[in-house]
Amino acid sequence: MRLKRPILFAGAGLAVAVLVAACATSRAGYETAAYTVLQGDSTFELRDYPELKVVATAMDADGSGRDDRFMRLFRYIDGDNAASQKVAMTTPVFMTGGSPGDGAAAAAGKMNFVVPADVAAAGAPAPKAENVVLETLPARRVAVIRFAGNSNPGKEKEKLAELRAWMEARGLVAAGEPFLAYYDPPWTPGPMRRNEVLVPVKK
Repeated sequence: MRLKRPILFAGAGLAVAVLVAACATSRAGYETAAYTVLQGDSTFELRDYPELKVVATAMDADGSGRDDRFMRLFRYIDGDNAASQKVAMTTPVFMTGGSPGDGAAAAAGKMNFVVPADVAAAGAPAPKAENVVLETLPARRVAVIRFAGNSNPGKEKEKLAELRAWMEARGLVAAGEPFLAYYDPPWTPGPMRRNEVLVPVKK
């Protein structure tokens, strides 16, 4: 009987270790959009991104309230494209065209999957669905704040305010609308999630 508690603790520790490893592996298994870090400070970074080819879709304005943007993009990478080509998933998923912290505006924005570099170089296949498009995000410099947990409009608004204060302290001037980046699959526990608010800045 005396051994039961240590065994239970050991078993719980092993389960946590396996969970952490599984979450880390799930993110590490995907190609991440390339960028160069120019400076960093705790959870803040200044980055340069090259042009990124993305497959994008916006919320349908049909009044249904249903958001199936992720599944539309997933069907594209699963072969619902002109070449019936499987395209690898990448990170992050970018949310553009809405304002972080404004739930209604963010919901109306675009969801973007970054096309893998080799597929973009060879020519990404055209989407079949009318509400899915290939686009290019321009090369740009961005200020970034990273945060963990389950993202929501309140937290995004708070982090955007922190990022703007960091920018102001360093004389960085915004050159575009803020956007969001999510790096993890839905089954990743909140504390292990990586989320970001990004603001384009003048060079």
